[in-house]
Amino acid sequence: MTEGADAEPGEVSLSELQWRCRRGMLELDVFLQRFLKVGYAELDAPQREVFFELLEYPDQELLELLLGQIHALEPAHNDMAERIRSAASAHNELS
Repeated sequence: MTEGADAEPGEVSLSELQWRCRRGMLELDVFLQRFLKVGYAELDAPQREVFFELLEYPDQELLELLLGQIHALEPAHNDMAERIRSAASAHNELS
C-alpha cells in the first residue's frame, strides 16, 4: 500500500482509503463508507489486510458477501463481511 500525507509509515492515508472504498454500486458505497466511520479504526494490521483483500472482490460478489447471500472460501473474509454488516447496522441505529 502507498503512504499518504495523513498516514503513519506503512499505513494507507484516509483519503486513499476513502477512494478505494468508492465503488460502482451505491449499496457498496453505503456499506463501506459507514464501516470507515464506525469500524475501521478498531481493526488491527492483519484485519486491515483482510479488509483490503475484500476490496479486491468484484462489486456484485462483494455486495452479495456483505448481504450474507454468499460465503467466501476464506473464513477471515466472512468474518470481515460480518463486521462490516454489523457496523452498518450500528450506524443506522445511531442515525
